[in-house]
Amino acid sequence: MGEKARAIVPTEKGSRYLQQLCKHWSHKFEVSFDEQQGRVDLIGTELTLKATPTTLEVALDAPDSEALIRMKKVAADHLDRFAFKEAPLPFDWQPA
Repeated sequence: MGEKARAIVPTEKGSRYLQQLCKHWSHKFEVSFDEQQGRVDLIGTELTLKATPTTLEVALDAPDSEALIRMKKVAADHLDRFAFKEAPLPFDWQPA
């Protein structure tokens, strides 16, 4: 693919949010996940998630910068919905 970005989000509920997001998107997209990691094929953009006890790592691999910008917002908005008690989560996106 072309454009990549990664954010490490501080949260002690990363595993819960990872699983909720993957289950949510499993009805529309190809998804694989367990308690520590997940992968979602968002039709041209790949989202990978990795949970630790204190963080949730969110990585995107998009075909171009326009898709990357759009998918950063989509991923953050969806995760914030599941993390409503501590939202908005701090996404400090960095080039990967």
